Amino acid sequence: MPDAVVIGAGPNGLVAANILADDGWSVEVLEEQPEPGGAVRHDRGVDPAFVNDLFSSFYPLAAASPVLAALRLDEYGLRWSHAPSVLAHPLTDGSCAVLDRNIDTTAASLDTFEPGDGAAWQRLHQVWQGLRPGLLEALFTPFPPVRATARLALRLRAAGGLRIARSLVLPVRRLGEEEFRGQGGRLLLAGNALHADLAPESAGSGGFGWLMAMLGQTYGFPVPAGGSGALTSALVRRLESRGGRVRCGQRVEHVVVRGGRAVGVRTAGGDAVPARRAVLADVSVPALYGELVDPAHLPAQLLDDLRRFQWDFATFKVDWALDGPVPWQSEQASRAGTVHLADGMDELTRFTAQIAMRQVPDRPFTIFGQMTTSDATRSPQGTESAWAYTHIPHEIRADAADEGITGRWDTKDQELMADRVERQVERFARGFRSLIRGRRILAPPTLEALDRNLAGGAINGGTTAMHQQLVFRPLPGTGRPETPVPGLYLASAGAHPGGGVHGAPGANAARAALRRNRAPGLAAGAQRLLAQRDRTGARR
Repeated sequence: MPDAVVIGAGPNGLVAANILADDGWSVEVLEEQPEPGGAVRHDRGVDPAFVNDLFSSFYPLAAASPVLAALRLDEYGLRWSHAPSVLAHPLTDGSCAVLDRNIDTTAASLDTFEPGDGAAWQRLHQVWQGLRPGLLEALFTPFPPVRATARLALRLRAAGGLRIARSLVLPVRRLGEEEFRGQGGRLLLAGNALHADLAPESAGSGGFGWLMAMLGQTYGFPVPAGGSGALTSALVRRLESRGGRVRCGQRVEHVVVRGGRAVGVRTAGGDAVPARRAVLADVSVPALYGELVDPAHLPAQLLDDLRRFQWDFATFKVDWALDGPVPWQSEQASRAGTVHLADGMDELTRFTAQIAMRQVPDRPFTIFGQMTTSDATRSPQGTESAWAYTHIPHEIRADAADEGITGRWDTKDQELMADRVERQVERFARGFRSLIRGRRILAPPTLEALDRNLAGGAINGGTTAMHQQLVFRPLPGTGRPETPVPGLYLASAGAHPGGGVHGAPGANAARAALRRNRAPGLAAGAQRLLAQRDRTGARR
């Protein structure tokens, strides 16, 4: 019988398993898919000569994460690779905002839009440098991060106190208007905010866009050399070196609760897998509380709150094998690993407004990944392994382009939407479509079929909006990894601090399980000391 069963071999589940194994626990990880990794996997499914990441690709949060740094995955084969530039946001007039790890290069790019905007970017970066240690500590520790928050408050006060706090909760449109006179800096912030489901007018989108931009400025947007699955492979090798076990093709359908605590799981094949100390669930919040745990073991208030749980936007993705580099109108975009495609702030607002109205956007904001530019091993010399994704509504009422996309995501829907994404790329890179050797479409149902946590194509484990963060994530009053069922811990992106490949939810769940299981021993030790003291006193 293992000490712990981990449901799901995504990055959070594997991080949790590694931390438990480091403490001497025996750990078994059960994964539904035929291979581990969750949304961190690659294959050669588009063309045998090309490596394509199935889901996530760029990992600034992983590069910044003290959780992953502590695992020393470089000792297990992980190597990071960077594109020459981090990110580019070209416009159809040929101008281009560039985020580069060299801050002077970033500043010079923004000065081409409006002189002085480079200095404004450097001021925002100075704020980041002052807040970074406390902010990252608060981000990657369990909620509420009491000590980290105290230290962060001191740094906030030194950086400008309430004025800085105000800036971080601003909508990104407003933050951009206050800090920059030209479009360049505004677009770098807003495009990064839309890596989540935050519209330019959403409260807090300014802080999120600033955070992602500054992570890129400091750490870049690195990729694992050889494919995203190299990160998964390193986590699995490390776990196995400590005696942990990963079993794939094992779908867990029930958490077994006995005597008021979680004592194991049951698989779809009917196998019972007991757990001596804990069950950790790297699964979505609705799956955990709505499917795996019997409602009789959950508070009525939690079940009521679960009805109000909000997913982030659905996602539509296309992978390509290209016969040559992308012919960007703006040369600067050819050096960037990530390219944001929207012709100005108003087009971003229009895009998110159409999603809010449950329309398929006619000019989808597109996040484009140039993987061979980032890692030369991804495809033959002179070619490009590429992908793009965009967001769409979960429930579709209309097609803003009036082309008949219904949301059934049958072959017709998929082809129409993929063509639309390609036309968006063509606006900024004429001749792009002529380079396509092969393409693969990953519509929302496909993404979910490949990773059940990506329900309806949602990639962040729930909305990033302020009403479902911190003490509200995943549900009001449940900001910690502990669940109402003793011995059961939430270890997925549904928990604080949320989506992104950084390992914090898994680490927080593992550490909570370790604390809980050390407590009885500590209590017994204290009782023995008291008894010994009493006996000594009696002899005296």
